[in-house]
Amino acid sequence: MGTETDLHELLRSLRVWDPAVTELPSFDPATAPDTPLPLFTAWFAEAVAAGQPEPHTMSLATADADGLPDVRIVMLHGADETGWSFATHATSRKGRQLTDQPYAALVFYWPVLGRQVRVRGPVTAAPPEQSRADLRARSTGALAAALTGRQSAPLSSPAELRAASEAAWDRAREDPETPVPTWTLYRLRPHEVEFFQGDPDRRHVRLTYLCRGGRWERHLLWP
Repeated sequence: MGTETDLHELLRSLRVWDPAVTELPSFDPATAPDTPLPLFTAWFAEAVAAGQPEPHTMSLATADADGLPDVRIVMLHGADETGWSFATHATSRKGRQLTDQPYAALVFYWPVLGRQVRVRGPVTAAPPEQSRADLRARSTGALAAALTGRQSAPLSSPAELRAASEAAWDRAREDPETPVPTWTLYRLRPHEVEFFQGDPDRRHVRLTYLCRGGRWERHLLWP
């Protein structure tokens, strides 16, 4: 047997925002735009330019019918005046939770710049034709995964998954227009968006946008 890992010792050995791989840019909240979307777009582009791996991945937090929280990593499909978009099966765990509690939170974390963005608000399902268009715009592998289906359902064995996946891949290659009725594009319309910029002296900048009566207000928060 190998040497047992000391988790606490390992944690103490790690650094946050190692200067060798992280640049903490300055952020003057006084220069921020009146609404959050342009700032998000700029920060997202800067994360891409800085080489942040998979900057379009985000944590999606939902709650079930009893109010118990759940969270997982999903991919951003877009952000515009209609909201921040992501997709999943309506029959999946998160899809069912969004039916029961149509409110969610998102977190983007871009450690190469010491930045995170938090978004909260109500969630609605896009019309079926938009959900179909979203799936058609993705890769053959994404379609095959969607066709495999049964997301979050119990799985009897890896062999069962392999057989279903192989059949789904064959169908996706043969008919890229194959419909997946449960595939749903969701949009989170933000009521609150917070931008966090890390600071080497721990004087982190937190700028939050709050939507009240259809208008955005900006506030600074203590780190």
